[in-house]
Amino acid sequence: MVQLHVKRGDESQFLLETSCGVSLEDLTLQVARIYNGRLKVQRICSEIEELAEHGVFLPPNMQGLAEEQIEDLKLKDEWADKCVPSGGSVFKKDEIGRRNGYAPNEKMKEVLKKTVEEAKSLISKKQVQANVCANMEMVKDALDQLRGAVMIVYPMGLPPHDPIRMEFEDKEDLSGTHAGLEVIEESKAQLWWAAKELKRTNKLSDFVGKNEKTKIIVKIQKKGQGAPSREPVISSEEQKQMMLYYYRKQEELKKLEENDDDSYLNSEWADSHALKRQFHGVKDIKWGPR
Repeated sequence: MVQLHVKRGDESQFLLETSCGVSLEDLTLQVARIYNGRLKVQRICSEIEELAEHGVFLPPNMQGLAEEQIEDLKLKDEWADKCVPSGGSVFKKDEIGRRNGYAPNEKMKEVLKKTVEEAKSLISKKQVQANVCANMEMVKDALDQLRGAVMIVYPMGLPPHDPIRMEFEDKEDLSGTHAGLEVIEESKAQLWWAAKELKRTNKLSDFVGKNEKTKIIVKIQKKGQGAPSREPVISSEEQKQMMLYYYRKQEELKKLEENDDDSYLNSEWADSHALKRQFHGVKDIKWGPR
């Protein structure tokens, strides 16, 4: 199987196994789905961490308002009594004003946090270093784990305006957000390898040949952004090792220069003719009056 190391810019994302004969149309869609799926898992994990700390999302017309303003406007959160966490709640005010502050108890909070860690590990970028290839099943498993944990803690469900529920139902609105800029629509996704666009009308073998043991680095881009930057000749880690090697070499040369003392040549043991003079009986001859 051909192994693809997928990157976004210079940042590693995941490994993917495929075959040389795959069409680049199918491959591009597969890479885009996994890439966007991992982003979805990350967004949900971030929101579940907030859910564990501060409870469910407030209605849009109550977010960011002070308590006095809510009382003056006579606003009421109709979902506060419906969406109560299992085992009761613990009040912890959300200073940002996004959530109602009725957080789950410690036991239920631990369920959410543990599941978040497990989901993050499934789609972690560290999987690249561990040589573990990603696929959509891993993304779905992570989403199912998160969905299950939320159902355990909130058996009555979450409000329809809560971003976690909207993500699970694929109704999230990311327009005008940084998260929205990260997402790459499947129809606008492009793959690049060695400064060449892998056009969807071709097969992967048209670019990399038919060797199924090939390993290549591909970069995913949005259509119209142009070619991504090329891979450096040496990695940052290799560059660090080279600099460390030359620094040590330089220090060794400095020490050698400091120890370049030839005064030992005047010592008796360093005299190369001492043995010859001893045999001839001319050792320790002194020229001068006694």
